[in-house]
Amino acid sequence: MDTPLRRRAIAALVLFLGVLVSQGCGGEYPQSTLHPSSDSATLIDQLFDQIFWWAVGVFVVVEGILIYVFVRFRERPGDARPKQVHGHLLLEVGWTLAPALILVAIAIPSIRAIFIIDRSTPDPEALVVEVIGKQWWWEFRYPELGIVTANEAHVPVGRTVDLRLRSADVMHSFWIPRLAGKRDLVPGIENQLWFRPDSVGVYHGQCAEFCGTAHALMGMRVIVDEPDDFERWARANAAPASTPAAAEARAGQGVFMANACVSCHAVRGTPAAGQFGPDLTHFGSRLTIASGVLENTPANLARWLDSTQHVKPGNPMPEVELSDAQIRQLVAYLGSLR
Repeated sequence: MDTPLRRRAIAALVLFLGVLVSQGCGGEYPQSTLHPSSDSATLIDQLFDQIFWWAVGVFVVVEGILIYVFVRFRERPGDARPKQVHGHLLLEVGWTLAPALILVAIAIPSIRAIFIIDRSTPDPEALVVEVIGKQWWWEFRYPELGIVTANEAHVPVGRTVDLRLRSADVMHSFWIPRLAGKRDLVPGIENQLWFRPDSVGVYHGQCAEFCGTAHALMGMRVIVDEPDDFERWARANAAPASTPAAAEARAGQGVFMANACVSCHAVRGTPAAGQFGPDLTHFGSRLTIASGVLENTPANLARWLDSTQHVKPGNPMPEVELSDAQIRQLVAYLGSLR
């Protein structure tokens, strides 16, 4: 019989199924934990899968029982009050013991994963990278290689990476979903995180702890290279900046040295030795600008230099009054730093 209640029930079911199906229509987003590319991230993904299927099983059993009870024992005209089960020892032991056993089954792999991930670096040949979180960008230091860079770290595929994490100001949280779990950066404390990447590629990361105005714009990249490519990158980035050859780039170097840029930024091999902002020695070889906000193109760099607060509101870089010609020269100079 077609009744208003039946029509509403069917409409609600169709809506529910539509919403459920739509959740599988998402695109391939770069910050996803569901496509792990390291041993650490794979371990987390496997744990997630186990807990997910336990949750699916519990949902199916509980909802199945509920639907059966609703249909089988629904009230009919003339029915007497059914027998109550409150105080039924066997049932109460059963529905107390079952969740406890499920929690034990979940706890065993969870504790195992925690101990593996939280242990000190398992590989004495690991590449050590110091990560310093600052409002609102990342500094990467390679103490064994003499390299300082910003917002983009290069690591070799197949080699364990040992991250030493600390903050220069407030709490941050380092997270590259496809490579490792989150780890907080707490002022005055050094934390540690390790992973061994298994696939070459560019991996997106993000600060995962609210840290102020530009928190949402505090991104990063980890570029996993083939070992030979990483060696070439390391040799190039350990060297000081080369002298620009083009006339416009040389003019841009003069603009850089004559303005506030030199007070905050370092360019090794030049008088610029600022420590407040990112090291720009090999800025031209980076993929992004402003901690992942923009791709590193001449047009985007000019936009950044013209109005830093418009691109990344709240960031501490002062807006220097520059003419269009000076901006073009600075773009040429910074682009030559490779």
